[in-house]
Amino acid sequence: MKRKSQSITSRLWSWSAVLGLLILWQGITAFGLVDRFLLPSPISVGKAFVTEFPILACHGGITLLEAFLGLFLGVATGFVIAVVMDHFNGLYRAFYPLIVLTQTVPTVAIAPLLVLWFGYGMVPKVILIILTTFFPITVGLLTGFKSVNPDAVNLLRSMGAGKMKIFRYIKLPGAMGQFFASLRISVSYAVVGAVISEWLGGFGGLGVYMTRVKKSFAFDKMFAVIFLISAVSLLLMKGVDLLSRKCMPWEE
Repeated sequence: MKRKSQSITSRLWSWSAVLGLLILWQGITAFGLVDRFLLPSPISVGKAFVTEFPILACHGGITLLEAFLGLFLGVATGFVIAVVMDHFNGLYRAFYPLIVLTQTVPTVAIAPLLVLWFGYGMVPKVILIILTTFFPITVGLLTGFKSVNPDAVNLLRSMGAGKMKIFRYIKLPGAMGQFFASLRISVSYAVVGAVISEWLGGFGGLGVYMTRVKKSFAFDKMFAVIFLISAVSLLLMKGVDLLSRKCMPWEE
């Protein structure tokens, strides 16, 4: 009961902060402290969101398809890499620094090359999402695998359990917390990665829509897209939280 009350209080504070920022934003635009063509008011952004919603929904469907496909392949790739590197310590020592090195290259620098190599279709966008989402999954799972209780591992080993049974009953359940924490990060990266890749060319998607309205200086529509991307990312992260509760009932 106490935990539930604390959760409600935290949500009230969060919504109060958001409402306060919106009121401040509206006041800044209403009193002309910033020109409206540079910073549209929240009311203008809301109107643009309502009027442009059919177009936003069409482009958003394309972006979500790219994000889900890239996220699925990125999570699968990260999971396989983590399992293989956990089973073979030599591979872990050899390739872990290289995996870390891949994340030092900005995605904005990789995206033009992918467009040149694979064209303006969905393939370069999915590849970019895979490159941005597999790393948190790999690192999170490896951290979880390495942090399991060694006494539990030795107990199963003394009972004749092999590597697969130790992985199934000890390592995998013990790494689920780190996996879902990494999945929250990957989910947000997937949507942002899809939009960034669409900036550089494409036939549809929220990123393509943003480049079009930017050229016409329709900043109210730009803010509407930004809010839509943020809302989609928050909903996906909430979905990951619900999935983690289903998969890890012992955490409750």
